[in-house]
Amino acid sequence: MPRFNGTGPLGYGPGTGWGMGPCGAGSGRRGGYGRGLGRGLGWGRPYTEKEESEDLKDEVKYLEEELKAVKERLGELKTKK
Repeated sequence: MPRFNGTGPLGYGPGTGWGMGPCGAGSGRRGGYGRGLGRGLGWGRPYTEKEESEDLKDEVKYLEEELKAVKERLGELKTKK
């Protein structure tokens, strides 16, 4: 995060960047875009329905957090007017 102020790379709030900097600890939160996430896709290991279900649940949680952050930011902008 530029300036380490918790606003993300463009001031849109936390979790809006790649997660590669010191605040994201190099985690790259969306590395697999919700499909595979390093579970062996393409490396000789089958991707089971259970694994896909878990990954999709993780993706839903991530997207809900993102939506919450966007709504909070919209609320902040409304109160500034």
